[in-house]
Amino acid sequence: MADPQSNAPSCADAGTPASGVIHVRTRLTADFTVISNALAQRRGSAVTVGVAAYISSLPDGSSVTISALCEHFSEGEILISRALKELETAGYLERRRERTPSGQIRTRTYFYDVPGGHPDPDGPPEPPKPPRPRKPRAVEAVEKAAPPSSPVTEAVAAPPLAETMPSLSEADPKAVAVLTSLRRVDPRLVLSEREAVLLAPAVAEWLAAGVAPSQITALLTARLPDHFLTRPARILAFRLRETPLPAPPPRPLDEHAPRPAVLPFQTCDGCERAFRAPEAGQCRECRRKNRLRAAG
Repeated sequence: MADPQSNAPSCADAGTPASGVIHVRTRLTADFTVISNALAQRRGSAVTVGVAAYISSLPDGSSVTISALCEHFSEGEILISRALKELETAGYLERRRERTPSGQIRTRTYFYDVPGGHPDPDGPPEPPKPPRPRKPRAVEAVEKAAPPSSPVTEAVAAPPLAETMPSLSEADPKAVAVLTSLRRVDPRLVLSEREAVLLAPAVAEWLAAGVAPSQITALLTARLPDHFLTRPARILAFRLRETPLPAPPPRPLDEHAPRPAVLPFQTCDGCERAFRAPEAGQCRECRRKNRLRAAG
């Protein structure tokens, strides 16, 4: 008689963990990237780790600007910009200003597998003297679209340099939430962190006037052109400037405020009509007729 056989799966190896992830390893010989565990297991934002892994996989010379990264990831410019800043603070990413042989200043980005390394054995070159400070393009775009006396222009004109610009944490969180949610209605309305900070005071003014966030969203996203010839921030700044604020809601009556006394009803001595007056007598019509008779 044949030996009995069972259809049940065989027991796991003795070294296999009872719970948690079990890796199925495949030896890769092409199209792979080596990332340190310190970076892959970095605590904090998953967007930061994802951006770092993506940059590590790119060949030298690839564009890693915020716009280029936003074309690859579904996150907006605010989250991508924040991830790049975290990588720069941690030492994985370095933006270095270098002078070309023609004398122009350009910014080159270095990404390190291990924080603190240098792209050449002799160390980083002496950084060139920076040119005259210039406002970022986003600031110039919003400044051109806003009037001299608008909250947007005041926010732009207040800080002369990028380092003194207000941060996202200093802006009205409700106004920033309205601005960052616009891309859900129209994916083209992607704002950078700086643009959101500059437009937030104007949106906060609308919120303070009693306009609901849904109404502001409808105003800023309705009847947009098919093609943008400028940054979305300029279009939003124009609409916030040109659309008049609604009239403030009427102030509620004070319960303890004195109210005018209601005059009692009187019966007219002439026509016997009812009219309100402090004392008995004739109504206004009868008094007018009496004056006409006296004058005639």
